[in-house]
Amino acid sequence: MSTSIRPKTKTAVYPGSFDPLTNGHLDVVDRALGIFDKLIVAVAANPDKRQPLFSVEERMQLISASLKGRERVEVASFKGLTVEFARSRGATTLVKGLRAYSDFDAELQQALMNRKLAPDIHTVFLMSSFAHIYVSSSILKDIAGYGGNVSDLVPPPVAKALKEKYR
Repeated sequence: MSTSIRPKTKTAVYPGSFDPLTNGHLDVVDRALGIFDKLIVAVAANPDKRQPLFSVEERMQLISASLKGRERVEVASFKGLTVEFARSRGATTLVKGLRAYSDFDAELQQALMNRKLAPDIHTVFLMSSFAHIYVSSSILKDIAGYGGNVSDLVPPPVAKALKEKYR
């Protein structure tokens, strides 16, 4: 008699500041869900970065609202080393989105350091679709701050929050 053993669930962590979440981030989430059984969108509470527009709690709420209807996704926050957070959640892979070569240069350095710190945690790079290649959170904040319309570049909950933030 043969017994069926279900393979271990493949969990990945998609870390970032997500300040704010963009449609490009959602594209990476959807691509990752095509590969992994579970995805944890992990909001980094990084004190080294400039003052965020949205608090960690606000970003988590906006991400959760924007991911409604997508199963197998969890939203969490973390402080400290990304690889330690991944280990604590049983994840073996970090997902990083890329838009341009400049993203790759910085992300490669980080991935190599993460591999040195945690050889058991892998990094996978997913390219953003061409529709989102020019969009970054910082550019969106600049446009929204001057009253520009970014509603086609971010999920509806984020568009609403940006409008309220920059009244």
